[in-house]
Amino acid sequence: MRAFSLILLAVLLPLSAQSQSFPQRQVRIVVPFAAGGSADVMARLTAQALAARWNQPVVVENRLGAGGHVGAEHVARGTPDGHTLMLGSIGIHAASSVYRNLNYNPRTELVALTMLAEFPNVIIVHPAVPAQNLRELVALARQRPGELTFGSAGNATSTHLAGELFMLVTGVRLIHVPYRGSSQALNDVMAGNIQLMFENLPTVPPVLRDGRVRALALTSAARSPALPEVPTAAEAGVEGYVATAWFTIATAAATPAPLLQRLNEDLRAVLASPALRERFTTLGATPMGGTLAEAASFLAAETEKWTRVVDAAGIRLD
Repeated sequence: MRAFSLILLAVLLPLSAQSQSFPQRQVRIVVPFAAGGSADVMARLTAQALAARWNQPVVVENRLGAGGHVGAEHVARGTPDGHTLMLGSIGIHAASSVYRNLNYNPRTELVALTMLAEFPNVIIVHPAVPAQNLRELVALARQRPGELTFGSAGNATSTHLAGELFMLVTGVRLIHVPYRGSSQALNDVMAGNIQLMFENLPTVPPVLRDGRVRALALTSAARSPALPEVPTAAEAGVEGYVATAWFTIATAAATPAPLLQRLNEDLRAVLASPALRERFTTLGATPMGGTLAEAASFLAAETEKWTRVVDAAGIRLD
């Protein structure tokens, strides 16, 4: 027994020392979506806060493709030493069942270090769409089934799944147009190439103020201080429709447990800082945080919810 204890101590001491000395060089946060979207904004704010805490550079790298899974697989299969992190999303953590042939298993090869932030999506339309409110949009979609198009940041992203849930709740039929990031989809809404979008809130206020889009409703249960004049979907006539977006900071699941704990503690510390919380709140996001176990519990519940939506909508991709 004493020999086993000595062996265990010999294994754990180097891991503990590694976590204490972390980080030893530049850290990357992989964003699996295009630059300029909500995910990218969240990652860059978090990177700045971590760089100040660690006194090491923290850079953001955009790796696009397969609804975020190109970047996610890169992180999952990377060196599990904590120096490569990822901005995780609903599509990666909770709706991966959309894809039949992923080369990795996000549920077992990735671990969420903490929940980063949560916010509503905003149902926005091009100004030329003849719908001034959500009831009129539903009526228009029923009159023109399969004609209205909505863009998203990619298949199985929150901006896609919010649209699928909207169709299930209202019974309307829209055409989904996936992009390689929400900024690209938003540009096409503003240009009138597609009619609407269920966009993450942080990127909406500037284009809303400029009159380039019109906001019809929020997808949350309550109004947002960032857009206090925009009603919730329930207030706008669509009961039972709630679809918030959320992000994690995640890394390879093979990362040693002491290092996972250290990363969680540092992320919780920066998320608790008034400066970062204020930046997130200004964007319309609610900072989250929480332990490793709390993140795992949250993801389990969200995976159950969005798997039901994926199955009900019959969404399957190769």
